[in-house]
Amino acid sequence: MIDVKLGLHISSFTWPDGAQRLGPVFAGIASAADDAGFDRISVMDHVWQIHVNGPPEQEMLEAYTALGFLAAHTHRAKLLTLVTGVVYREPGLLAKAVTTLDVLSGGRAMLGIGAAWNEEESRGLGLPFPPTAERFERLEEALRICRQMFDGGEAAFEGVHYRLTRPLNSPLPLSRPRPPILVGGGGEKKTLLLVAKYADACNLMNDALPHKLDVLKRHCDAVGRDYDEIEKTVLYRFTDDPADTEKAARGFAGLGITVMHGSVRDVWEKTGQLALHVEAVRDL
Repeated sequence: MIDVKLGLHISSFTWPDGAQRLGPVFAGIASAADDAGFDRISVMDHVWQIHVNGPPEQEMLEAYTALGFLAAHTHRAKLLTLVTGVVYREPGLLAKAVTTLDVLSGGRAMLGIGAAWNEEESRGLGLPFPPTAERFERLEEALRICRQMFDGGEAAFEGVHYRLTRPLNSPLPLSRPRPPILVGGGGEKKTLLLVAKYADACNLMNDALPHKLDVLKRHCDAVGRDYDEIEKTVLYRFTDDPADTEKAARGFAGLGITVMHGSVRDVWEKTGQLALHVEAVRDL
């Protein structure tokens, strides 16, 4: 039996009727995905639209406000960013935001996080965007801080970039043992090493996938981590044909991928078709 779950990524908010109807349409999409059986729903952590989807002037929602809104319009799907840029929020505040989402959603939050890449939007809104090496240093410290705060540890944290005198986090998350942490990206020297050291899940592009998974396994061996306990997810763009979803699921399952997570083009007018994709991968 093949066990592959689906995730819906909502990356565009340029829908008919504009901002006046954005809230109800957004809620309707998420509710339909939740009812259909999608395992998780994500939004981007961007403040401008990214170039692969459209010009920066297109509508974009702030991620954690959007996820809090979705928590009230869903009942079972996990909620996350794909993925938070580490430099956009101080890690103590990020841990608090994810904890709040977890508590208010009944234990359905995940932390999706990465090193950030969009310098243009960062400069545009005055957000920090240090060099690549520093962003990865900050990412590792943020992962350590978030794990500590999710676990309830209050010992002072003294890092190179972050110093927390008392990382109090009350209430604690409902998820046990903690909200799952997903690190996005396929960088072989740094990103996948951080997955091996700190993450519960990874998210990879469907590009050189067997090689990336092999690199991750080697990192796990090097740090003494059980490769099999890390959830492997892959970015996937759904077509209108559920048969394509079934075929892709069989291929991904053979590599150990357990979640196909991606966008549905013009999803606002295709909510009635979402269940067909779930049915295509159920009980394979």
